[in-house]
Parts: sequence; C-alpha cells; structure tokens
Amino acid sequence: MKRILFVLSLMIGQIAYAQTGIEFKETSHKFGKIKKGVPVSFVFEYKNVSAKPVVIEFANADCGCTTPEYLQSAVPKGQKATIKVTYNAAVEGVFKKSVNVKFTNSNQPYILTLEGEVAADAKVAKTKS
Repeated sequence: MKRILFVLSLMIGQIAYAQTGIEFKETSHKFGKIKKGVPVSFVFEYKNVSAKPVVIEFANADCGCTTPEYLQSAVPKGQKATIKVTYNAAVEGVFKKSVNVKFTNSNQPYILTLEGEVAADAKVAKTKS
C-alpha cells in the first residue's frame, strides 16, 4: 500500500510539473561577501518547456532593496529567457532575499533567492553575475 501511495504521489508531482512548463537553471544564488553600497545582480535563466508561450504575470521582491527585471513579452515554446535580480547592499549584515515569480498557466509562483553578507571593508570576495 505504501508503495502504491508513493508511486501515485510521484505521478501527481509530475503532472503538476508538466502543467507549469518552466525549467529554471537555478533558483538560488549565494554571493558570499559583498561591499556595502555596491549593488550586486544575478541573472536567473529559465526555459519554456510547455506547449504554449508563457508570460511572467508578476515578479515581486520581498522588500524594496531587491529589484527584479524581466521581459514582459511572451516566451515561445522551447525558448529561454532571463530574470535579472539586483540587491542594493545598503545595509551591513547577512541577507536572504526572495522574488516570487508567477507565470501564466501556472498555479503557484516560483521563488528565486539571493543570499550573502554585506561588509563595510574593502576585502570582499569577487562575485559573478
């Protein structure tokens, strides 16, 4: 019985995944240490694997210190697109910021996350964007 329930839960998960039709290359990024007052950005890449074009309905950051940028036009079937997320690094300390991204034909938003530590000193790790 447990095996049947497990298989059914996997099938339901696959059906839900197939309905969204979006594949992100990654959904989180860790900057490490960054310099205070120097904004950092990361570009999240996704692919439309559905049968229809998709459009981002909204991309909302959890605070004003984080800004998402994205195309508002439709992404055709099989094509890739990006969402650039910038953190302003105005306050010292550890941060973890999220952006909720909702696509057409998707019931739930995707959550993109940026993490790191803002430091006042000049000895910070180099980050990639």
